[in-house]
Amino acid sequence: MNIRIRHDALVRSLRRNATTTVDALADEVGASRRTVLRDISALRDEGYVIHSDVGRGGGLQLDPQSMQTTTRLSVSEVFALLISVAAMRAAQQLPFSDLADAGLAKIEKALPSDKVRDLRRFLDCLHIGKLSPRQDLSDLRPMDPALLSAFETAFLQRLHLRFDYCDAQARKTQRKVEPQALLILQPLWYLVAWDPARDDFRHFRMDRISAPECVANAPFRWRHVPFEDDVCPYRDLAR
Repeated sequence: MNIRIRHDALVRSLRRNATTTVDALADEVGASRRTVLRDISALRDEGYVIHSDVGRGGGLQLDPQSMQTTTRLSVSEVFALLISVAAMRAAQQLPFSDLADAGLAKIEKALPSDKVRDLRRFLDCLHIGKLSPRQDLSDLRPMDPALLSAFETAFLQRLHLRFDYCDAQARKTQRKVEPQALLILQPLWYLVAWDPARDDFRHFRMDRISAPECVANAPFRWRHVPFEDDVCPYRDLAR
């Protein structure tokens, strides 16, 4: 039984029994007394209020009103929350931004240090701009839910990303690129990548990407993305 499943089983047992003992919990989850004591300490750190009484008739009791207050979110889930808040703020559609910032700060504090490091690396690659009012949005479609997860893995491990792409002229190609950044021009999201086949940066609309997968080639190098020169990939087709 892994630690998370064991913690869930301990909480269920504590809720089911008004009073129980460490030995009874150890028997129920098939772990040692020492392991259960560590688990109880960890559950308290997560926000559960667990009382312990020593002596005859004593034992462990879980406060029925207590609940978990720390997060189990993954880095990609926290990143999704952060970029959603940032996109809404940029579009001036977030009236309670201070509360959102405070809540996200608490979530970050609950993450392990290595996950916080990954999260900050993620944020370094995020850029938000304003969409050109002449941008055609008539073909906007939902994004593939697998894309953010694939980008997370490819970005953090510096793996090439391969995917099928359908461009504005409905031409379908398969691309293999080095993911460098995310660009949000609400409601359009772009994967900014170095395309070795074209020896240049390319902006890929994420709603036009499908079947993303990481490719374990040699790690690519980080490149400076020249957003200050051209933050918006829009082109005036009349020119």
